[in-house]
Amino acid sequence: MNTKEIVKMQNEHLMPTYAPEIALVEGLGTSVWDSEGNEYLDFVSGIAVTNIGHCHPKMVQAVQDQVETLVHVSNLYYNEKQPQLAKALAEYSGLPGAKCFFCNSGAEANEGLIKLARLWGSNKGKHEIITMQQSFHGRTLATLTATGQEKVKTGFGPLPEGFTYANFNDLQSVEDAITSKTAAVLVEALQGEGGVIPADAEFMTGLRALCDEKGILLLCDEVQCGMGRTGKWFGFQNYDVQPDAFSLAKGLGNGFPIGSIVAGSTLSDVFQPGHHATTFGGTPLACSAALSVVEVIEGEELIANTMMMGACLVEGLCDVAMKHKQWIAGVRGLGLLLGLVLDVPSAPLQKKLQEKGMLALATAGNVLRLLPPLNVSQQEIDQALKLIGEACAELHDEMAAQSPNPCECGVGE
Repeated sequence: MNTKEIVKMQNEHLMPTYAPEIALVEGLGTSVWDSEGNEYLDFVSGIAVTNIGHCHPKMVQAVQDQVETLVHVSNLYYNEKQPQLAKALAEYSGLPGAKCFFCNSGAEANEGLIKLARLWGSNKGKHEIITMQQSFHGRTLATLTATGQEKVKTGFGPLPEGFTYANFNDLQSVEDAITSKTAAVLVEALQGEGGVIPADAEFMTGLRALCDEKGILLLCDEVQCGMGRTGKWFGFQNYDVQPDAFSLAKGLGNGFPIGSIVAGSTLSDVFQPGHHATTFGGTPLACSAALSVVEVIEGEELIANTMMMGACLVEGLCDVAMKHKQWIAGVRGLGLLLGLVLDVPSAPLQKKLQEKGMLALATAGNVLRLLPPLNVSQQEIDQALKLIGEACAELHDEMAAQSPNPCECGVGE
């Protein structure tokens, strides 16, 4: 099928929840191809999903082997892959006594975290969850309410009660929000959807101390910044703190749907039979896919590669920013979750890069988010920087030409 045929069929039969422009039909490593055969350098990675690249041979083999063996059994029965994956995640998390619950998505994992915190607090009169402004935690009714962005909530009221909001990187704001009903604080180590904003070290360590002082839980949303994306297995590990539990999804299955709650000893046995359940969570097939991801990240030393390639990408982006300091504010992020921060809307730059054969994300209005696979090469980083440099130069010239007074738009010579 060509793009025109795909678009026609989608418009006729799918709800218009997205507005795609190209139809991708094939992927390999850091490249994807559309239905007309055009190749793109993929620095979106399914929004931090394909952390080991498209169609990694070890994952392909693991999924093929498992499909031929056992795809699904109910969680009423044991399956050997689920405890193997749980053991690996518990060990890499570093949380004492860690145990897992597997589900299908990041929203489900965060929904599970919320239920876990409420169950823990139920006999203490605690049920409220504090989240951060500009956070993003999912699209279910509970998780969109937890999300600190009004745009995702409009039209979906009445929303569940029990959520309050504090300012990210403002410890006093969190402390002011705590009441006798507070059960937990839920935070991202790096706000991806909120504009690629890392937590301050003092904020994260302060949160842990504050939660301990007040007798409440610290929960981390690792859906986007987990599985090596920030240069550590999990984003909170950049700050030398341990949450009571955290959520995972996205990069855990490299495109195969799987999510997880990983809970330390305080919460690991709170859920008992009948408290929480799932039909498809933790199937042999999903866990086999995720186990192959863990093995590739470890075996191919992708955490180290993330740090090296992230540093190279930051250096190159800073050079681009200096050349266009009239309208590029700088670079921020961790590992290979990076944002080029603009003083103008980022959508035109995203569009221009797509036309040049590179995929990136316009985020939070004025941020270009870059999320290459963790096994991205130096050559691919160089290629990306070349395309970004060319696109920024063209955009600079276009903005200058459109302004009658270049000094007013900030892009004059």
